[in-house]
Amino acid sequence: MKFDFCIIGATGMQGRIVTRDLAESGCSVLMCGRDKSRVEHLLRKFKKKTGFMYVDLSDMENAVRVIKRSGAKVVVCAAEGDWNLNCLKACIKAGVHSIDLGSDIPMLKKQLALNKTLKKSKLIHITGCGSVPGIGNVMLNYADGKFDKIDTVEVGFAWDSNIKKFVVPFSIESILEEFTMIAPYWHNHKVMKIRPTDSIVRVYHKAVGKENQFNVGHHPETYTFHKFCKKKGVKNIEFYAGFPDHSMEVIQKLVDLGFESKKPVKFKGMDIWPDEFLTELLKRLRMPKGYKETENLWVLIKGKHLGKNKEILMECIVPPLKGWEDAGCNIDTGMPASIMAQMIFKKVINKPGSYSPEDIVPPKLFFKELRKRKMGVYENSRVIN
Repeated sequence: MKFDFCIIGATGMQGRIVTRDLAESGCSVLMCGRDKSRVEHLLRKFKKKTGFMYVDLSDMENAVRVIKRSGAKVVVCAAEGDWNLNCLKACIKAGVHSIDLGSDIPMLKKQLALNKTLKKSKLIHITGCGSVPGIGNVMLNYADGKFDKIDTVEVGFAWDSNIKKFVVPFSIESILEEFTMIAPYWHNHKVMKIRPTDSIVRVYHKAVGKENQFNVGHHPETYTFHKFCKKKGVKNIEFYAGFPDHSMEVIQKLVDLGFESKKPVKFKGMDIWPDEFLTELLKRLRMPKGYKETENLWVLIKGKHLGKNKEILMECIVPPLKGWEDAGCNIDTGMPASIMAQMIFKKVINKPGSYSPEDIVPPKLFFKELRKRKMGVYENSRVIN
């Protein structure tokens, strides 16, 4: 069977969301990963539209072979971000378009540096196609045209749940990096750095309320937003992560206990990596009955238009979605990836090269698709989709 899409890392939370959204949109999907048991329910539910093959991105030859055999026109990499460059290279060898959910800045630069190779091969790659990066990038694109000069861009996420009990919000490896990696930000045209926990402020966000937020270094927006807004003189760019108190307390304890460490621990003669062990352990964690999450993705732009000061707050409110309760607000990462992948598949996006979403994704069409999935986009508190 030939498939429309191939999902690498399909057995993880985001891979399962992308697969389901694509299948419910009428597309066929080959799910690729290392644990078939985690997608058996999707294989049963969409048995005429889905298939599964084992793929490990450390085996490049096998990955290329599987991608080619799938017949897919677009590959979605939903694996951990560390594998995004490997997946892109496999897709280039296989001759297919691709997207991913976001890389750290050093890897992102390597992906964008493949622009000429992709153009020559007539292939498209978009990196950072989830929430932030992803939805936030497209909101920036939408607002950019309303400014002659841009002084400051702040971007981030904030979320909360109705039951104040710890549930893994998204990739625990990414979360631990957000809490511990030195965070770069732009201040007055210069790159500065700060420890995340040294930048904590308490802020109010619509649909979420007041909670702590802080600068994080795991996100690529400080690089891509500067690249996109440089022509308008941007001076200041910061990324903020917002967590509710009950979640932040548990994550900080995990950091204090050393689970963020990349150094192996010897156990019964074997090397065990604390962050990888924690990832597998938390897969056993189940959501409490009736648990619901709400998220606010936001971008604040300050600058000038026609000589006057101007400020635009873009927000995407992600409410609990009926039938998707087990995914929480992770739907705002997997669903945008599905939308962007479909835009490439349908040739709505058809310009070869390597891009960040703000460079290539059409905002109004994208926002229209978000609305179909109950996600509202706001400009200064006015809904625009």
